[in-house]
Amino acid sequence: MKKIGILLLCFLQFSCNSQVSKKINGVSFVSSRDKVTQKNITPILAINANAASVMPFGFIRDVNDPQLIFNSDRQWFGERKDGIKHYVDILHANKMSILLKPQIWIRDGKFTGTLEMDSEAHWQMLEKSYSDFILTYAALAEEVNVDIFCIGTELEKFVLQRPDFWSKLIVEVKKVYKGKLTYAANWDEYTRVPFWEKLDYVGVDAYFPLSKDKHPTVAQLKTGWQPHKKALNLMSVNLSKPILFTEYGYRSMDYTGEKPWLVDRNKTNVNLEAQSNATKAILEMFWDEDWFAGGYVWKWFIDHENVGGKNDNRFTPQNKPAELVLKQYYGLK
Repeated sequence: MKKIGILLLCFLQFSCNSQVSKKINGVSFVSSRDKVTQKNITPILAINANAASVMPFGFIRDVNDPQLIFNSDRQWFGERKDGIKHYVDILHANKMSILLKPQIWIRDGKFTGTLEMDSEAHWQMLEKSYSDFILTYAALAEEVNVDIFCIGTELEKFVLQRPDFWSKLIVEVKKVYKGKLTYAANWDEYTRVPFWEKLDYVGVDAYFPLSKDKHPTVAQLKTGWQPHKKALNLMSVNLSKPILFTEYGYRSMDYTGEKPWLVDRNKTNVNLEAQSNATKAILEMFWDEDWFAGGYVWKWFIDHENVGGKNDNRFTPQNKPAELVLKQYYGLK
């Protein structure tokens, strides 16, 4: 009888641990010049989203410049501390969970993963400036009770060349913010991040190459996902931490699965179905997995009625078939 009781207890524990928890069905809520109203939030609720990432920005002049400028009056409202607080308040009023995700913009849109100083003195200046940036928003995250705070986004060279700084930064962040932590690693960076064990989620910006086809089908895209999914699952198991797609999404254009990270202004033909297929493939591949926490689609603008649409080849799913895919799948989880 005692053995039966122990087996029953183990079975119940296994069943509880195996249940799929509530997924983070998120949008990346783009910063704007303006305040938002309920009118701007209602379209997010209409696709059954339950979460949003909000993104304050800091600016750097070049990849070798150590000075980070942030929370400046010259920035847009939604990029500053007061704007972020306003966004969080109205999203919270709509019962949405929040990822606060400070990001860097390097002039001319240079990739943040290439940020690298040319001297020890400049590295130390950058570390001081970046610490001020992150700790400012970590304190705000605690003040407004956000669910997850992101300590950085796609900063591969900074992370790999200054690991001690990042370990110390995490300690300092935890002194002012008591919630969950992540880092948003680029899709080809996440396996080399040295501090995952100190965080709560393995954050990945999930722009993995999936297919070289001009018009990929859902089946082709899911085949392309197989090796990446296997690697992500292994990472989750080895670290005993869930995977979180801090960004995911596809442009509505031909060859959308070949290089999903492209943010240039190319005039590749609009392909709404390819975006829809890619969105369906990622949701079908990951949203049923216990080790997967969810994600934030890139990207969602506040002026819903006037963005996206049938002639747009950019990332937003707004007013495109991909929006209906999100609504359907977000409504299931």
